[in-house]
Amino acid sequence: NPLDQSGTFPLPESQLDRFMMKISLGYPDKEAERALLSGGNPRELVHHMPPEISLERFIAIQSAVDHIHCSEPLLNYVQHLIQATRNPGLFVYGISPRAGLAVIQASKAWALMHGRSHTEPGDVQAVFGAIADHRLSPSEQHSHPTSELVNDIIDQIPIP
Repeated sequence: NPLDQSGTFPLPESQLDRFMMKISLGYPDKEAERALLSGGNPRELVHHMPPEISLERFIAIQSAVDHIHCSEPLLNYVQHLIQATRNPGLFVYGISPRAGLAVIQASKAWALMHGRSHTEPGDVQAVFGAIADHRLSPSEQHSHPTSELVNDIIDQIPIP
C-alpha cells in the first residue's frame, strides 16, 4: 500500500501487534515491472515455482535461530528500548511485550544471517525500527514521523 494508506481498513493496534515487522519493498525496477506486467496471471505462476528451500531446511534454520545466544546486557538494552516507547509524551501507546519478543527473535535471526552465534547491539538496532514503527502512533505533541522518533530512541539509549 502507499505510505499514506493502511490498507482497505486501518487495523486496530491489537491486530497490528500480531505482525512481526513492516518492511517496505519499494517499487520494482523497470525490467522487473515489465516482466510483471507482461507475465500473465501471477496466481498461476505460483503453481509452477519451485521451493527455494525444503521444509526440513526451514525448520533447521528456525532451530538455529533459537540457539543464538542473547546476553543479559543485551536483554536489558532491548528492555530499555521498549520502555522508551512507552513515554506518553512521544507515543499514544508504547510497544507491547509481544513486540519485545519479536525484537529478540529478529535480532537472533539477523545475527545468524551474519554468521554469528550471539546477538550484538547492532542486530537489535538493525531490526528495531521494522518491528516498532507500525505498532506506534506519535502523540499529539509530535509531528515527526514515527520512524524518526524510533531512530531518536535508538540513538539515545546507551549501548551495552
